[in-house]
Amino acid sequence: MSTPTAQRNKQVISWWIVAAVLIGALLMGTGAVLALVHPAMLVSPHDEINGAVRVFAGYLTARNGVLAVMLVALLALRARRSLGKLMAIVAFIQILDAVMDLLEDRWMLVPGILVFGLIYLISAARLSGYPFWRSEAWIE
Repeated sequence: MSTPTAQRNKQVISWWIVAAVLIGALLMGTGAVLALVHPAMLVSPHDEINGAVRVFAGYLTARNGVLAVMLVALLALRARRSLGKLMAIVAFIQILDAVMDLLEDRWMLVPGILVFGLIYLISAARLSGYPFWRSEAWIE
């Protein structure tokens, strides 16, 4: 006899969630590569690229690279719950990134980052069957 959790895990992942995961992973992976090979693209044209910028670009490369790879790997494995949890974490990162952009007067970036975060939150809720603020979304 199948449990409700096992039945939910066997369901096909919606095409729009697959698209969101792949587009998000592509954007994050692109950001990781750009931070590694050309960190000057991360700052304003008049800002100096020094050792500190390179250190933080390396952190961005590591963070975004791992998240992008894990998103694609969990999608390929059809690991719905794990994918949903990772998508919620990525969404929270994006929302905090948008807050930082607001604080640092990079207004043009905020709408896109917020939309990305909201789509990931909605996708995470669909994958887990519960909104992220309910404990059932996190506990099996």
